[in-house]
Amino acid sequence: MAAAMGGRADAGHLDELRDEAGAIRPHWAEFFEHVGFEGLGDLNRRQHNLARQIRDNGVTYNVYADDQGGQRPWALDLLPMIVTPDDWASIEAGVLQRADLLNRICADIYGPRELLKRALLPAALVQGHPGYVRAMHGVSPPGDTWLHIAAFDLARGPDGRWWVVSQRTQAPSGLGYLLENRIAISRQFPKAFGGMKVQRLAASYRALMEGIQRMVPEGANARIALLTPGPYNETYFEHAYLARYLGLSLVEGSDLTVRDQRVYLKTLQGLEPVHALIKRLDDEWLDPLELRSDSALGVPGLLQALRAGNLLLANAPGTAPLESSALLGFLPALSRHLLGQELALPSLDTWWCGEAAALQRVLPLLKQSVIKPTRPDLGKSTQMGQRLSADALDQLTGRMVRQPENYTVQTYLPLSQTPTWKGDHLAPRSAMLRVFALADGPRSWRVLPGGMVRLAPRGQLMASMQRGGSSADCWVLTRGEVDHTTLLNQAPIPIDQLEHKRPVTSRAAENLFWLGRYTERAENSVRLAQIALRSLHGEDQSSPALLNWLGASAMGNGLVLPDVPSAAQSPRVFERSLIAMLAPDSGAHSVGFNLRALSQAAASVRERLSQEQRNLIERVLVAFSDACEQLSADAEYAPQEALNALELTSEGLAAITGAQTDRMVRDDGWRLLSIGRHIERLGTLSQALADGLTHASLSEDGGFEALVALFDSTITFHARYQQRRDLPALVDMLVLDRDNPRSLAWVLGTLRSRLSKLANTVHGEVSELAQPLPDPAGWTLTAFCDTNAQGQPTALLAVLSQCRQAAMDLSDDINRRHFSHADRDNQALMT
Repeated sequence: MAAAMGGRADAGHLDELRDEAGAIRPHWAEFFEHVGFEGLGDLNRRQHNLARQIRDNGVTYNVYADDQGGQRPWALDLLPMIVTPDDWASIEAGVLQRADLLNRICADIYGPRELLKRALLPAALVQGHPGYVRAMHGVSPPGDTWLHIAAFDLARGPDGRWWVVSQRTQAPSGLGYLLENRIAISRQFPKAFGGMKVQRLAASYRALMEGIQRMVPEGANARIALLTPGPYNETYFEHAYLARYLGLSLVEGSDLTVRDQRVYLKTLQGLEPVHALIKRLDDEWLDPLELRSDSALGVPGLLQALRAGNLLLANAPGTAPLESSALLGFLPALSRHLLGQELALPSLDTWWCGEAAALQRVLPLLKQSVIKPTRPDLGKSTQMGQRLSADALDQLTGRMVRQPENYTVQTYLPLSQTPTWKGDHLAPRSAMLRVFALADGPRSWRVLPGGMVRLAPRGQLMASMQRGGSSADCWVLTRGEVDHTTLLNQAPIPIDQLEHKRPVTSRAAENLFWLGRYTERAENSVRLAQIALRSLHGEDQSSPALLNWLGASAMGNGLVLPDVPSAAQSPRVFERSLIAMLAPDSGAHSVGFNLRALSQAAASVRERLSQEQRNLIERVLVAFSDACEQLSADAEYAPQEALNALELTSEGLAAITGAQTDRMVRDDGWRLLSIGRHIERLGTLSQALADGLTHASLSEDGGFEALVALFDSTITFHARYQQRRDLPALVDMLVLDRDNPRSLAWVLGTLRSRLSKLANTVHGEVSELAQPLPDPAGWTLTAFCDTNAQGQPTALLAVLSQCRQAAMDLSDDINRRHFSHADRDNQALMT
């Protein structure tokens, strides 16, 4: 047991596990008592369960500097950081004071600017900051509250005191990840979590939402959304997670529009008003009309709606100067001036080198200091003086003398080290704690009783997720009662609110539409690739008609590139090209491409899909990609290996289709997913049947069987028609049969039904979007089997051409009406 407890913290660092005498601190002793009789020997099992839970929950973090791919599983340590009631009391008091102070500073720099006039703040740090939003001058946000969410990075020094290292005020990250951390770790240590009086988190989140509602005229009826930059942002997982937890719509800039100085959400049913936004993108991207003109993430006119008083934006634009590392050095004097108080929670000694006296003071101290860029736009990284060589230090000194305003110097603080589990022993790692102040009303805040702990990699001095660090949960202990508040609404909900359906944003609807299309497209490409590979080694491999049909279908569906010789011209070259094009990065729109597009569409609507669905889609893509990398270079074995990979992918796609059919609510989003699938099916199958007729492949058994297989109707066809291989049987099964989900009549009937429900038309009426679709009610077997002098069924070919064109036109009409909102005649403003 003693060996497993590990060594002491590094010299000069406070040990969170042991006191000065080497004894286990009381709160950690209590924790290990709750771990159970198996003690530390059971921690490996818990570590394994934790890793599996993170993986199964799809918790990810996008690392921009990772050459192996941006997305990686969230790194979470097994053991929490434990904060005692006394420590938390000092943190809470200091953070509340700082939230008030920063809010007052923001109100001044966009209002009377007394701090600038009195030289308590240098103008270069405010008006010279690229994040200073001049368009906000004179604006008073709702409730005079500029900061609804403020984050403070704290470090504990060797003397046990907590210090503020930095602060985040634009769009602080961590509120979603710390929730996931709490859920994951509390499940691994349920007895300890329940027995140690760990303060809960939900009350603070609820207070944030109620605070926003109190500051907008609509009150509890306000529509609040979370504005995200999109799925490629480093913390997109927590955007979706937090939106789901708070019950908010997750929106991107393209989901919103401004009309008459009001913000509206683009939904399938029209434009619905938005009264408040919790933003997760930096200010410069918010409004391309007044800020960065090249921003594709923001909403044109957003600032005008804000100035008109028709929108609450949390946080208000213009708070970026508060994040400057140099500001920490001015906060003590600002606190005395604005609050009449000394800072309860001190900042590390900080000097802005833009002041000549400060520069002269810090130059001799660089070796023992941390050198930071004054602003993030300067493109410089934080440097540790003690890690710099003499030459590097001289070069840095020269740059600082030439451009002193670009540099801020901060005292180096050895971070306290908290215990982590390393397989067979505890190991200390340097830790930094991010805590959050959340506004619960006008100019009123509460501190979330917990936080996100960032752990530095072993041997490193800085705790950064982008630099390979990991996270830990933070347990704040209380002597009083644990607050068991939940986000569930305890008051009775009016019936009219119960009947109100969750709006489907146009962006989400479009991604669901393409999720359906790429699911169907992936299935069709898999099936066609299987048919082609089997036919090229089958009994009819020398049939020109079959080979011509295969070549046309493969090229039309993107399985081979246009310059590849046809299957009839060079079967082996065609086969090798088809196999080579299967991979996602092949350059063709083949199986791998469609699977990747399916995965990307799913990632864009992760808040609407279950974790099981997302995991399934990702597993199918990864398994197929890995199989493509392993395909043998030996042409003799490659076709069979490719067929094996395609077979497994087909099984996975069947599971994905089943989840879409049986595990999703039948709302308008799902209807568009289904409509996307059936548009794809209508266009692909009608084209395949037309190609089979024009290339005369249906006159041979191999071509006939291949087409029936592409329609996924082989078993049913043979059971019904046994050995028949004629046009009437084919048309009856693949075109007219209303019970076959692969027949064109069934597809058209389903499309009409889905479109009618989407438009809320009266039962029996045909929606406007469905009217151009061919009507199977007038189709007859006799007409479709009637052939001309050349043996071509002209009526059938004409209908197949109509189906292909109708599929393309319907896709365009849906995009115009529901996604781009270009059809102004069909716009409705909903209140």
